[in-house]
Amino acid sequence: MRGSRVVAVGHYQPAKVLTNGDLAELVDTSDEWISSRVGIRTRHVAGPDEPVDELAAHAGAKALAGAGLTPADIDLVVVATSTAADRSPNTAARVAARLGMGSPAVLDLNVVCAGFTHALATVDSLVRTGTATRALVIGADKMTAVTDWTDRTTCVLVGDGAGAAVVEASEQALIGPVLWGSVPEMGHAVRIEGTPPVFAQEGQSVYRWATTQLPPIARQVCERAGLTPEDLAAVVLHQANLRIIEPVARKIGAVNAVIARDVVESGNTSAASIPLALSKLVERGEITTGDPVLLFGFGGNLSYAGQVIRCP
Repeated sequence: MRGSRVVAVGHYQPAKVLTNGDLAELVDTSDEWISSRVGIRTRHVAGPDEPVDELAAHAGAKALAGAGLTPADIDLVVVATSTAADRSPNTAARVAARLGMGSPAVLDLNVVCAGFTHALATVDSLVRTGTATRALVIGADKMTAVTDWTDRTTCVLVGDGAGAAVVEASEQALIGPVLWGSVPEMGHAVRIEGTPPVFAQEGQSVYRWATTQLPPIARQVCERAGLTPEDLAAVVLHQANLRIIEPVARKIGAVNAVIARDVVESGNTSAASIPLALSKLVERGEITTGDPVLLFGFGGNLSYAGQVIRCP
């Protein structure tokens, strides 16, 4: 069985930026209240004419360009999203059409905030077994479309965007083994449900679960990759809340790692948050080719999934 690797990454965010000051004109809040509780200062908001598949296609095109590939080189597209407006065609099929691909397999995957790391693990397995040759993996969400803009506990959190990675076969396993799971009895803690669907969560329950239960699981991810937390060059956690990211990263023990804090400028973009933050670290040169990077998604469904990859 061969290995697989991430060849290139890319990201995309809508042009419109919503500041904490803008939100203070909509609900009873302030920049100080939001910043002190979740660490977010700005978020990008897609317009009504910018569907999830458009965000995803922009990010995918950037990843393909970074890899020096054309859409015809891809035989599998997997999109992690929980905010697609339509059931069919699925988001991956629409991305393939937007990019002018030939005849790739097209799959959508919904594990909400842990969607990208689940999708990456799935693609890793398919590429290693030879089922797919070269894949485009995308996390994309339009959280603002499922947000109650009168609820200050949730509307201050969300943003829109997409991040993508190109994965292909390699002689070495440069995507480490996944460790994933869920807490089914706590699935109600993060929800997008109803008609029309609306995002809601039990913030304190999620905070306690994430800060107490996830650090030892993340350390096990490093063990599966044959590394210690001290070996990590970067840690890219789901960008939910700075008050979760910082204590979890500290408890993991990645003392030498760059910690992604894209939540400050992007908000919670659900499945997009990890590839979006990773792509920005690569683009800014904060991590370099071959660096070990922990990716760890968690949240919706009270699911989690993580793996160590080598930076493209």
